[in-house]
Amino acid sequence: MERQMRGNAAQPVAASNDSDRIDPYGFERRQDFESYKEMMNEYVAVLNRRSMRWSKLLQEKPQVEKNLTVKRYVRKGVPNEHRARIWMAASGAQEQLERKPGYYQSLLAMEHDGKLKETIHTDMHRTFPDNILFQNRAEPSLQQCLYNVLLAYGHHNQTVGYCQGMNFIAGYLIIITKDEEKAFWLMDALLDRILPDYYSPAMMGLKTDQEVLGELVKTKAPAVGQLMAQYPSIWTLVVSRWFICLYIDILPIETVLRVWDCLFYEGSKVLFRVALTLIIHHQTEILRARSLPDVCECFKQITCGAFTLDCHTFMQKIFTEPGSLSMTTIDKLREKCRQQILNEESGQP
Repeated sequence: MERQMRGNAAQPVAASNDSDRIDPYGFERRQDFESYKEMMNEYVAVLNRRSMRWSKLLQEKPQVEKNLTVKRYVRKGVPNEHRARIWMAASGAQEQLERKPGYYQSLLAMEHDGKLKETIHTDMHRTFPDNILFQNRAEPSLQQCLYNVLLAYGHHNQTVGYCQGMNFIAGYLIIITKDEEKAFWLMDALLDRILPDYYSPAMMGLKTDQEVLGELVKTKAPAVGQLMAQYPSIWTLVVSRWFICLYIDILPIETVLRVWDCLFYEGSKVLFRVALTLIIHHQTEILRARSLPDVCECFKQITCGAFTLDCHTFMQKIFTEPGSLSMTTIDKLREKCRQQILNEESGQP
């Protein structure tokens, strides 16, 4: 088994011509290639500016510290060449990697659980079929790297093992880090610390946060809150994929990566800021819904189009449109919602 990814395996792929319609991460963009190109033509100036500022900052302070300057820089976007380093430092993954040298390789070298191997293997061909780097005919294909990371994580965290959704997260991490071991430790940071219980068998963290979003909407967009209250379990229907996939395949890739910059630095409240911004910004459309299918369709539509494609403006909006949102508020709501779910599941009033 090939354990360590070759250095150039996940280098971004440049679109060679319009007919290819391939973005820099290897994804085929059939539908929105022209609008994506247009956005990137403008965004490249922002990226170049950020790249120079990040390079200067990291030259002056090679150790990435958590302070107001770095937080501001992260919110304005981390250039791709620095992303792996910033994500690793901000999330605590780098510290774990250094504390446990050789641990990832030891997980791959151990005897593997047959059922875990089979479950992961089943999802391989379903992971980014529209990405040329993950196709069987790719040379080298990132499928093997993806398989390794998921297998190692399944043994590392046996409570979670493997569940659908994790393959897409691991895939993005591999594309950005170009390194299996780093991707593994970032998975550990996300699933064990930033989003605990999202992927455990009961998915209590995920169920809780969907209801927390519902509570926040009641405060931040009361009219939408009233509409949604008509439909039991509505939040599970409309936002479970937003949270479980961390907006992969929901928002455009540049926007997802900008969200992840902040997620690794600031934690899970960023997921709520994104969801609230999408809902608050599209209140008018949501309030036109007259049935449950209307609501579900509307929540699909509000993640598409120019608003989410323009990642730089969108990220500015997530820190202004929802207003103040503290971890204290979220933690209190989590406690309340978690208890309600437990009561419902045990049949208590």
